Amino acid sequence: MKNNNSSDSRGALIVLEGLDRCGKTSQSSRLLQYLEGLGHAVESWRFPDRTTSVGQMISSYLANKSHLDDHTIHLLFSANRWEKRLLMESKLKSGTTLIIDRYSYSGVAFSSAKGLDMKWCKSPEMGLLAPDLVLYLDISPEKAAERGGYGEERYEQLEFQKKVAQSYNMLNDASWKIIDATLPIEDVEKQLTETVLDCVETCRKGKPLSELWLS
Repeated sequence: MKNNNSSDSRGALIVLEGLDRCGKTSQSSRLLQYLEGLGHAVESWRFPDRTTSVGQMISSYLANKSHLDDHTIHLLFSANRWEKRLLMESKLKSGTTLIIDRYSYSGVAFSSAKGLDMKWCKSPEMGLLAPDLVLYLDISPEKAAERGGYGEERYEQLEFQKKVAQSYNMLNDASWKIIDATLPIEDVEKQLTETVLDCVETCRKGKPLSELWLS
């Protein structure tokens, strides 16, 4: 990762990752409410952002309404994150903490699970902002498949999710905090909030921003 020279107080970039149906969206909402309740400036984002023109192409693909080459859809997912790169940096520098439901790790994990080279998958992500904290909601593919709504989108297939889990294991780095997503939802939330508060405080004191996978 490449650091810049800024030491100004800023918001934290917090990413939730994990297999489909691990609880990311529910916990993102709970984190947002928790931090807002403490008076923090905070926003909840989600990738893919389906409101953009690129995001609409991705949404059609995920709903099985279109078919694209694996390399093409990977680059579209990456482009969708790059669309928000400048706004993301501006928000963080203004003191707003961002809670992100899926980020570059998802892009690399899912595409490499299809058989694409992981190094190639990482390449278009280089230069995006690196998270200050990655909260990985850990659940077995079999347990996730038992949850409501499973199978509604293209990637929600058990054998594929097993490959995604293996790819995630290869991406785990020092910024990751592994959380047992099979615990009661309140227990998961408690672990997340404790970890997030420490991260928010560290960034408030002036932790420099860094970029993904540049070293």
